[in-house]
Amino acid sequence: MNIKPVLLALFAIIPAAAFEVPANSTQCLVGISESWDDSTVTLILYEKTESAWKPVSKAWPARLGKSGLVWGKGLHPVPTGAVTKKEGDNRSPAGVFAIGGAWGYESGISKHAALPYCQVTTRDLWVEDPASPQYNRHIVLEHEPTTPWEKKQQMKQNDPAHSLKLFIAHNAPPNAVPNAGSSIFFHIWRGGGTRPTAGCTTMEKPKLQWLIAQIDPSRHPLYVLLPKAEYHQYRSIWKLP
Repeated sequence: MNIKPVLLALFAIIPAAAFEVPANSTQCLVGISESWDDSTVTLILYEKTESAWKPVSKAWPARLGKSGLVWGKGLHPVPTGAVTKKEGDNRSPAGVFAIGGAWGYESGISKHAALPYCQVTTRDLWVEDPASPQYNRHIVLEHEPTTPWEKKQQMKQNDPAHSLKLFIAHNAPPNAVPNAGSSIFFHIWRGGGTRPTAGCTTMEKPKLQWLIAQIDPSRHPLYVLLPKAEYHQYRSIWKLP
């Protein structure tokens, strides 16, 4: 299944000087950490009716990169001079991001009819090599992986933590910048939540399944991830939930 056209429609960049959450985005997952160096986060899903954001879930815990957060490349402006995400920094990208399609090992999942889903096989790769022209892209090989490079990029690694995932549009195509961070997803946490990530946002499997089932592409869903102080700083200006 080719979900690339659907994803590209989500990745428009809004001019920094005039940024606020797009008016047509009426579904928003908000993640708030205690600080930039915190690897834990609390998530709440909001939906907007008319002009008011309202929570549609209770808060639940999730894990972030083991070194915390850093500004990512999404829909939001980045403060002048701010440090931004780099490949391998073990930090989760902070900011405002579109939410893309779902991937998984199973033939089908519970989801909104319009949400793209791709069953991952051994031929599905997600390229994390900054030197590759396919950096931070999903590609499908015409053959089984044979080279060490191909095997390293494989999405299916017989790893339960990656058996179900939802894409977070950080540094997304067609505007992916080499070495600015790749392969950022929501996926299943490890060790019952005792282990941080390399940059993804992870949670228990039932909660991820529930989240994926709620995501409605017609609502132009977003993920807002910020430390507590920055969330309160930008909440009114960016019209966040």
